[in-house]
Amino acid sequence: MRWEANQSMIWDCGPDEAYEYLRAVDEGRKLTESLESLNLAKDSEEDGFLHRAHDVLQTAMVRLEEEFKHLLVQNRQPFEPEHMSFRSSEDDTIDDGSIVSYGDESVEDVVQRDSISRGSEEYIIELVHPDVIPDLKSIASLMFVSNYGRECSQAYVSVRKDALDDCLFILEVEKLSIEDVLKMEWNTLNSKIRRWVRAMKIFVRVYLASERWLSDQIFGELESVSLACFAESSKASILQLLNFGEAIAIGPYQPEKLIRILDMYEVLADLLTDIDALYMGATESSVRTECQDVLRRLGDCAKATFLELENAVATNISANAFPGGGIHHLTRYVMNYIRTLADYGKTLDVVLKDHEKEDHVSTSPDMSPVSEEDNSSCESSSASPVALHFRSLLSILECNLEDKSKLYRDESLRHLFLMNNIHYMAEKAKSSELRNVLGDEWIRKHNWKFQLHAMNYERATWSSILSLLRDEGIQNPGSTSISRTLLKERLQSFYLAFEEVYKSQTGWCIPDSQLREDLRISTSLKVIQAYRTFVGRNTNHISEKHIKYNADDLEHYLLDFFEGSPKSLHGSHRK
Repeated sequence: MRWEANQSMIWDCGPDEAYEYLRAVDEGRKLTESLESLNLAKDSEEDGFLHRAHDVLQTAMVRLEEEFKHLLVQNRQPFEPEHMSFRSSEDDTIDDGSIVSYGDESVEDVVQRDSISRGSEEYIIELVHPDVIPDLKSIASLMFVSNYGRECSQAYVSVRKDALDDCLFILEVEKLSIEDVLKMEWNTLNSKIRRWVRAMKIFVRVYLASERWLSDQIFGELESVSLACFAESSKASILQLLNFGEAIAIGPYQPEKLIRILDMYEVLADLLTDIDALYMGATESSVRTECQDVLRRLGDCAKATFLELENAVATNISANAFPGGGIHHLTRYVMNYIRTLADYGKTLDVVLKDHEKEDHVSTSPDMSPVSEEDNSSCESSSASPVALHFRSLLSILECNLEDKSKLYRDESLRHLFLMNNIHYMAEKAKSSELRNVLGDEWIRKHNWKFQLHAMNYERATWSSILSLLRDEGIQNPGSTSISRTLLKERLQSFYLAFEEVYKSQTGWCIPDSQLREDLRISTSLKVIQAYRTFVGRNTNHISEKHIKYNADDLEHYLLDFFEGSPKSLHGSHRK
């Protein structure tokens, strides 16, 4: 009792003093038990001793509770997550890797996924200095054997709750309500999701694992107490993290969020066994159930968000034709989007597997031909859910592009537009993980499609022009001799037609250099060969002054095609 007059903490006065105090308290406990066993007469002198002993023991327990909390607080070890070897490479000052809208030309190559380590290893760190663990254990044992276990547990839980809150603060996890999350701008929310993914891994695999180990060290001989203290002290913090996941899951289904939702789903699915192991046997804890519920909701959200993407692509309407017949923003967006999604193939298979394909494949009259054609070969049971959904999405994209192509008045430009976009789709699939998802047959089919549009472009552009270079119809009436006048008119008509094509198609665009070169070569072979043959065959009937361009001139001019910069040949003449 002399320590009650001393304001110093006993354990600050050295181990000998602490040992003496523990020994004295234990003697008081034993004395109390001995007196209780004597069945003393009420109000007897001995009964007074018993009351006095109870008072002393209660005073000592209050003191031990204070000392217990003091030791836990003063000997906390600093938590430094930056030293964790699996820290993500997130840096909020650089490109956040989000998917931008398909109205943005910068969509190309901005889609990326964060690297997520999937190692199942746990890192146990010292949360409290190991030198004081024996003292904490001694205090806990004495309090429990003195029937003050509840007070000891509450003291432990209150201190460790604060420590866990500090841990979340260090991991930059804020306390946010569902309303706060739903009101957030996407750029801010995207950054917070990435922090959440990193924080979940460190918090569960490092901090909670170490927290459970600390609890076992102090209450190890009382297994149920150890688990109960751990579960109670960590419950609020882990539920704070899970509540953020729940808020994301109930938010609006916006396609740009899907990558981050899948990141959250994957990390939570990966941590599920860890959380199960940590809370196994904690009958009063709802953490395991809540974790499973949030995982299911994130999966449902990911599925709904993917289906919303299909709907967004199907309903994307253009009022004007895309300039130059190049690669539409929607095509770039979708292909970069699913190229990134392909890295989540296994996860998407899980979240999409229960969804019936008939529910989301478009059945509108304008879209059904492409949908049926592209999906005819993938109805087999061997096709994965993600393959079925990707093919369906790309069928919807093609139907949309077909509709957009009808905005062009020029049939040639319509085919050039479809050639560009389908070629882009095929190349993106061929050069990425999409090849394994969509399959070689899908790529072969789309290679054939863009080549068909290339041929249709040539036919629509050059068939009528090259017909001017045929001999039919240039003979004099009633004779087999060549009419110089008709020949001159044919050449002038050819030159005028070529100049018109040159003026328009130099402003058209083929972004892919190899495709642009291939189409130029193919066109040049047909046009130059026909021109050389026609001029050579009629060289005796054509005056030099009527030859406006020679074959080399035309071949040179064809190199200006598809650069997206309109030029004109009017007024020019071969020197």
